[in-house]
Amino acid sequence: MLKQGNFPVYVTAKSAVQGMTRGLARDLGKFGIRVNTLVPGWVMTEKQKRLWLDEAGKEAIKQGQCIDGELLPAHLARAALFLASDDSSMITAQDMIVDGGWA
Repeated sequence: MLKQGNFPVYVTAKSAVQGMTRGLARDLGKFGIRVNTLVPGWVMTEKQKRLWLDEAGKEAIKQGQCIDGELLPAHLARAALFLASDDSSMITAQDMIVDGGWA
């Protein structure tokens, strides 16, 4: 979502997931199966914090996100639960971006 360079295989794979989501949604919709993609921002797991988050990363998050705060695994879990619920019964072929407004 950030249009990053220098990672051609990574960004190609990410784009492929979006295409697969749309294609599967079309193919499986006739069976009542919905297909969506969760697109997370920088989720603050303990491993992320321990191995990769430094002061520069914290500042980048603060500058990049519209909502000031840590994006946590629970935020993704809640989005997944919504997509699995009847409340999202007519949502398919979509990317649900959960990134605090970064993208």
